[in-house]
Amino acid sequence: MPCPALPDGFDFTDPDLLHHRVPHPEFAELRAAEPVRWIPQTGNVAGFQDEGYWAVTRHADVKYVSTHPELFSSYLNTAIIRFNEHIQRDSIDAQRLILLNMDPPEHTRVRQIVQRGFTPRSVRALEGRLRERARAIAEGARAHDGPFDFVTEVACELPLQAIAELIGVPQDDRAKIFDWSNKMIAYDDPEYAITAEVGAISAAELISYAMNMAAERKRCPAHDIVSTLVAAEHEGNLNSDEFGFFVLMLSVAGNETTRNAITHGMHAFLTHPEQWELYKAERPVTAAEEIVRWATPVVAFQRTATQDTELGGKLIRKGDRVGLFYASANHDPEVFDRPDDFDVTRDPNPHLGFGGGGPHFCLGKSLAVLEIDLIFNAVADAMPGLSLVEDPRRLRSAWINGVKELRVSTAG
Repeated sequence: MPCPALPDGFDFTDPDLLHHRVPHPEFAELRAAEPVRWIPQTGNVAGFQDEGYWAVTRHADVKYVSTHPELFSSYLNTAIIRFNEHIQRDSIDAQRLILLNMDPPEHTRVRQIVQRGFTPRSVRALEGRLRERARAIAEGARAHDGPFDFVTEVACELPLQAIAELIGVPQDDRAKIFDWSNKMIAYDDPEYAITAEVGAISAAELISYAMNMAAERKRCPAHDIVSTLVAAEHEGNLNSDEFGFFVLMLSVAGNETTRNAITHGMHAFLTHPEQWELYKAERPVTAAEEIVRWATPVVAFQRTATQDTELGGKLIRKGDRVGLFYASANHDPEVFDRPDDFDVTRDPNPHLGFGGGGPHFCLGKSLAVLEIDLIFNAVADAMPGLSLVEDPRRLRSAWINGVKELRVSTAG
């Protein structure tokens, strides 16, 4: 098959592209004909002072890069595939303090500490409380007389409340976390009028909030994860700075992503009514994983080559950036039967919505799956006749498959 001819200037990280759609047709062309493709960028549009990146679109190749951190670094240029042309290099480098942007062995040390909060026992301990919260959220939304926004009334609430439960943030403060995390990722969307400076200020406010929480737990330990992670640094726990950056990552990785998965999942159900009827009748335990595959809230992260290497028949030079397009990998027909079908009974489902394996596989996968399962069970019980009022309003972003608004109604 000849190499696909993408339009001149086509860039999978162009925020105008994701503002309108996920480029599945173009991904399909590359997977079939040129699964590792150089995408040129000019004018420093991504903030990296380079000439572009390699787009990796096949499931197998995304997994390979993800599981070889010695060849492909998260630290050198961070995992964020596109910032903006005005960002300063020191602002990019500062993000290396976040777990997402570390490499082993430092990544290994910090991850071994923070994963204490995501043990099966820790997640099970939250299940009863989160089930009640999910039920209350769905019943509260059902009380609307007319159309309402599913994002703000339903999808955002349980992830925020789960984070609050997990790390002991007072429920009254959850709106602050929502606002700060929104501002950190919305720098590409003009509707929010969020500048890079505002995003940086929001990140600093969130880190400061978390650091103050850590300091308070050191003075007065409680029976919560914060105390477990910070109470005794000499025993291998996090210092206040590390905890601050952990909460910053959690507010995006555990909040924005799960919220968007829930929103896309609801939209998928309402545009595939046979799947909604099946779900309401059978409540398959496989549904949450299919919702994540279908949504793929993080379209792409990146790595940077630490040495010359070959991938997909292409020579990747040391220092080249490599884009891992999870949205493409999750529709790879070599791995998934009927990948363009939304099928909540899909099993097995080896999607890469939680990462491609390796050191950066999502810490909070079990919690995210639990949240998705609980909220859709609650919505099915409380609002079985939910209907779509308007098409979703999408976020303008370079790497997040986000929805700002999804108007639905319980009437009819």
